[in-house]
Amino acid sequence: MTRFLCLTAAAVICAPFALAQVGNAPAGAPSQLKGQVRRPASSVEQPGDLGLRSHTNLLIYVPQGGAFQGTAQPAGLPPFAGYFFETPSSIACIYQLVSQRTPGCNPNTATENPTGGSRAIAIVDAYDDPTAVADLATFSTQFGLPPANFSVIYAQGSKPALDPTGGWEVEESLDIEWAHAMAPNAQIFLVEAADNSDANLYPAIALASQLVAGQGGGEVSMSWGESEFNKEAQLDAYFRTPGVVYVAAAGDSPGPIYPSTSPHVISAGGTTISRNSVTGRFILENTWQDAGGGASLVEPRPGFQDIVAEIVGGARGTPDLSFDANPNTGVWVWDGNAVPGAGWYIVGGTSVSAPSLAGIINAAGRFHASSQAENAEVYRHLYDQFTLRDITYGNCGLNIGDFAIFGWDFCTGVGTSLTYTGK
Repeated sequence: MTRFLCLTAAAVICAPFALAQVGNAPAGAPSQLKGQVRRPASSVEQPGDLGLRSHTNLLIYVPQGGAFQGTAQPAGLPPFAGYFFETPSSIACIYQLVSQRTPGCNPNTATENPTGGSRAIAIVDAYDDPTAVADLATFSTQFGLPPANFSVIYAQGSKPALDPTGGWEVEESLDIEWAHAMAPNAQIFLVEAADNSDANLYPAIALASQLVAGQGGGEVSMSWGESEFNKEAQLDAYFRTPGVVYVAAAGDSPGPIYPSTSPHVISAGGTTISRNSVTGRFILENTWQDAGGGASLVEPRPGFQDIVAEIVGGARGTPDLSFDANPNTGVWVWDGNAVPGAGWYIVGGTSVSAPSLAGIINAAGRFHASSQAENAEVYRHLYDQFTLRDITYGNCGLNIGDFAIFGWDFCTGVGTSLTYTGK
């Protein structure tokens, strides 16, 4: 099957994009099929966007020939056999969110999903995803997740238009599926802004906050952002609804972005999951060189970062907490938006991190009164090897000048989550 999706290499193009389909298995291990990473046009910051429009933070892994091939698999397993891309069960295994961990956490053999979650998670995105309900149901069935308690809300009162590039629809499918995967018992709201203008996205945050607060608390996830601008701090008031924790993607290129830099959000960074290329065995987690992060040029250091003041100085440093985001080690996402096709994507970017971490925080069940209280809890566990995986291998940042070090760093923040303790 094909769909038209605007992708970018040196320039933005709209072309047929072949999706996963059943075919003959390639010679050798399917996991070794070559491919390349594409950046959708929705993830490109255009001239004139600064302070006016936000972009997604997703990247798509496209296999050689455009299609994943192999044997279609039953519920509870990846849609096709042999590939080592991440599933809800393999991620739960790697981050120790389940009681019985499969040796090596191979996506083709790990089958135990997270089971937690309560209250609410609101996803804020732009444009309409007309197949959101069906997409979430397809994803849940494939991976053996329970049906979602899911609602779509139009932030400006009427149904938004489709994104002409197709990228925001993929974003919405990713966000709702992976928030549900990590917190399958939580109420999921998809709040659709009329477009990707800040004038519509930020009122959508206000509505999302009301919805979450009305359910007794929870999280608001934002997988989008933009380069920093002088007046960004004026928007921080949108992230202060009592009982709501806000999670924002840290970006997919070196340097900080807003709203990730707000002291009132959890900045969600990105890592790489390294696996044995033959067996699929999990080896270690290291940095993702393209992950966003750095010292804010606008926002001052919040109190919860006093413990890392020697690194960040007087500035707000990002990210706080990280998650697998390298598209080469990406996650399965189903998108059924008929423009004109449907299929399975492998998606990376910190757009994966934000909803997934929102789900983990929700499933932890502590429901802190604010993002700053949540961050204070996370930073209290810095250096605690039983609740955080400290990423100490790799580098990142402008000029690849930042390195993973013991403790907090600009590549992965405090590291990644282990178990639900300290969240």
